[in-house]
Parts: sequence; structure tokens; C-alpha cells
Amino acid sequence: MTSDLFAADGRLKAIPRKPARRAALLDHLAATLFEPSRVYTEREVNEALKTVHADFPALRRYLVIGGQLARTKDGSAYRRQPGAPVGATAAVA
Repeated sequence: MTSDLFAADGRLKAIPRKPARRAALLDHLAATLFEPSRVYTEREVNEALKTVHADFPALRRYLVIGGQLARTKDGSAYRRQPGAPVGATAAVA
């Protein structure tokens, strides 16, 4: 992950607007913040994303839309999707 996206304290400076850069960032965040076999509550996802950037709802939404995180229909549970193609939408089984 390019260091120009992150401040010295490790927090994200801004969410990239370019789709390819944003997808690479989301892949990085999913791999570093979430274990593939674990189910997370929305609160746990929010807390993890808050450590990276203040706009955690946008990051959560991008992770779901990008296919890095799967979410139940009611939004109560999330799971990392290992190897999910960028741009794919997924749901927790």
C-alpha cells in the first residue's frame, strides 16, 4: 500500500476517489483489519474502521460494495470475503 495515503500515525489521510486506488486500499484494509473466517458485528466493523479514518460508514459501504466484506441482509453481521473480485457484491450465507 502506498505510504502517501497514510499519515505518520498510520491513519488514512483521505479515501481515494480513483476506483483502482480505492480498490487497492480496500483490499489492504480488509486483509489487515478482518480475519476471513470470523463473523463481525456492525459495531466491531465500525470500531476497526474508526482506527483508520473518521468516515468509517463510507469505508464500510465501500468494503461491502467492493466485495471485500459480505453483509447479512439486515446488516447485523459481516465477514471478510477472501479472494472476492473487486466490484463484486456479496452476502453472508
